Amino acid sequence: MIKHTLRAGRRAVSPGLRCFSETSGGGVSEDGLERTSSPPLTKQASLYVHWPYCLRRCSYCNFNKYIPRENNDPVMTECLQRETETLLQLSQVSCITSVFFGGGTPSLAHPSTIAAVLQTVSRRAYLSDEAEITLEVNPTPVGKSKLEDFCRAGVNRFSIGVQSLQDEDLKSLGRDHSSHQALQAVEEARRLCPGRVSVDVMFGRPKQSVASWEKELSELLRVCDDHVSLYQLTLERGTQLFKQVLGGGVTVPGEDVMAEMYRCARRTLHQDGLLQYEVSNFARHQAVSHHNTGYWKGRQYIGVGPGAHGRFVPLGEGGVLREARTQTLDPDAWIREVQQRGHGTRRRIQLSHLELLEEVLVMGMRMTDGINHKHWEMFSPQLGLREVFGTTSDVQELLQSGHLILDDRGLRCSWDGLVLLDSILPALLVELERQISPRLQIDHHGDGQTKSQTSSPP
Repeated sequence: MIKHTLRAGRRAVSPGLRCFSETSGGGVSEDGLERTSSPPLTKQASLYVHWPYCLRRCSYCNFNKYIPRENNDPVMTECLQRETETLLQLSQVSCITSVFFGGGTPSLAHPSTIAAVLQTVSRRAYLSDEAEITLEVNPTPVGKSKLEDFCRAGVNRFSIGVQSLQDEDLKSLGRDHSSHQALQAVEEARRLCPGRVSVDVMFGRPKQSVASWEKELSELLRVCDDHVSLYQLTLERGTQLFKQVLGGGVTVPGEDVMAEMYRCARRTLHQDGLLQYEVSNFARHQAVSHHNTGYWKGRQYIGVGPGAHGRFVPLGEGGVLREARTQTLDPDAWIREVQQRGHGTRRRIQLSHLELLEEVLVMGMRMTDGINHKHWEMFSPQLGLREVFGTTSDVQELLQSGHLILDDRGLRCSWDGLVLLDSILPALLVELERQISPRLQIDHHGDGQTKSQTSSPP
């Protein structure tokens, strides 16, 4: 089953996203980096902005979010602007391709905060009028009432956290909206941004059955726009739901039922014209998430705000390798650090050539198009997909079973294979390390650096 794979893509731009960097039967493709006219990888990036506050904590959630003690919107706005400016200067990117405001509950932020951050971006880099600017929305009456103001601030795409159309389930999950309010919010968002509204829906909820899930999906499809994100409910340690299940007071569907729910959703969405382009994402009329596609294709991204993650080359201080960067989690500590030194980066790790390729592989295989040869060559010019994955017996077994495809287009999972991605990836990662590690050792320099690392694409 794809439990862990769905978890990895659970939020559109999760601040805890560990990895980042194309589609088989009936998928939606999106080119971008593969165009020969595209600028170098280090010249462009997407931007993720994390708003850490929520009014309450959902029973299943372990994301980096906090209940605010007071209204500190002005200082948060100022710090988001300052960190955005600092990291844009550090990366020296000339173009921001998309912006995603996630959380937490970013729809709690004042629209002027969104406008201020976007103005800061525009002062430091090129931000096209057509660039995708997404805001996650909690579909409460308050969230719905601010949608038009968010559009005036520059937002042109909404991601609505519907999660369920069953009021009893919403209550048990700790959500603070009803199914009716969620549908009203979706309707208003579609009026303001037709064709650019994504709906999040969760399966594997307590007491949920395949039959009730199928019925709920049919109801959702009558009102949703052109994009749906599926999330499997997972039990995270430390959450209220985890404790309830552990104590026996609440039961959730077993893995076999979860797997059938996922297959049911794929069939139902496909029949309604929503084609799968990634493990948990479906779109029609080419309404793919360009921001998330950047992660899956290995593009640079800059993370701003408490707990945000980023992947970029710090050209502004002479860097030549891509770094994995994490911002300080606690909002109060993050605010102090930004005020003192312009940013709240708590951890930064240079990615080796192998680590970069691992991320490109793991994230690229989430796409139903997989990874094409030209795309892989940008990150691994010496070893192509066939050289890395075309000889080992384990991978050959996957190819012969039809779960994996390696052809003139590239490497990808079949329609059936995508459901088994969690069990396919370990074999691919082992083979990648087996092929790459000897070359790193051969090219080893006395200073501890390697030719592969210094010459590898950022």
